[in-house]
Amino acid sequence: MARPRRHDPDRRERIVDAALAVVGRAGIGGLSHRTVAAEADVPLGSTTYHFASLDELLVAALRRVDGTFGARLRRDPEIDAPDLAAGLAALLRERLGAEPTGVALEYELYLAALRRPALRPVAAEWTDEAVAALAPRTGPVTARALVALMDGISLQVLLTGAAYDEGYAREMLARILNEDPNRQAGASSEPPTDQTDT
Repeated sequence: MARPRRHDPDRRERIVDAALAVVGRAGIGGLSHRTVAAEADVPLGSTTYHFASLDELLVAALRRVDGTFGARLRRDPEIDAPDLAAGLAALLRERLGAEPTGVALEYELYLAALRRPALRPVAAEWTDEAVAALAPRTGPVTARALVALMDGISLQVLLTGAAYDEGYAREMLARILNEDPNRQAGASSEPPTDQTDT
């Protein structure tokens, strides 16, 4: 007689959590239905039932972490601070310092889209959400440049293991914003400019 099926409404979410744990520990290369099933402590058939392919599972995992930075940009009071460059630089410090492993996991999933086309729409949504959070303050063109710079700085820190240089980040962000990075020191050398894209 077949064993009755256990009611487990959270199984799909546990499988996604398990996929994130596997990728965080072993990278994308360590991800398989078998490793995820073992991590989630579910039958192998459960992973293929909920996710027919690894790409489907990766899309779900990326959506789980997708938009976390954009969401934080939307709610962080630093975005409304007079010195936006300093606020964004401080936000990067908090993000890279508090949970570098989590940030590395986000970027690993994000960059997996290079070789997995199914992930590209989700990766694009991630960027678009961050841009949308900044655009009301800076305009969409400048917002996209700011996001690109913050991505680049974050990747350099993660890949090289170098310490995050908040002063450098603030200076580069200020250049994109056409701000004087020495403004707070009272050494402004340029007149203020309109920071909204036309």
